Amino acid sequence: MPKQAEGATQPKLLSGGNPQIPKGYGNDPVQAYIAAMPGWKSAVGKRLDELIAGRAPNVVKAVKWNSPFYGNETDIWFLSFHCYTKYIKVAFFRGEQFDSPPPVAPKSPSVRYLHIFEDGFDESQFIRWVDQARALPGEKM
Repeated sequence: MPKQAEGATQPKLLSGGNPQIPKGYGNDPVQAYIAAMPGWKSAVGKRLDELIAGRAPNVVKAVKWNSPFYGNETDIWFLSFHCYTKYIKVAFFRGEQFDSPPPVAPKSPSVRYLHIFEDGFDESQFIRWVDQARALPGEKM
């Protein structure tokens, strides 16, 4: 990623340390979001992006609602992530349908979450979830 121009301001961090990145499609806004993730979260964000792209080489990327989104086609998404104070929340939009779904169930019946804390995450399990997520119909957003 290119260095910021002299005098350019860093993205504002919203509540919980989530970067405020303008909405945009493609790899560049996602990389800007990841670079702006505070502390340890930036390295984890980079690793999540690498794992997702490695399993879905033609993945469509965007930043919407100050979060990176990943899908099989534009505006049809299979996962997203978002920074909180103590963890990164990964949303699998059809996670309830997975064989051995992610552990956190929200109010929405089809979504499941993975909370990643500073001590790391199980990359093998994450890859299995990415494979399942991209094989299902995504969520139109």
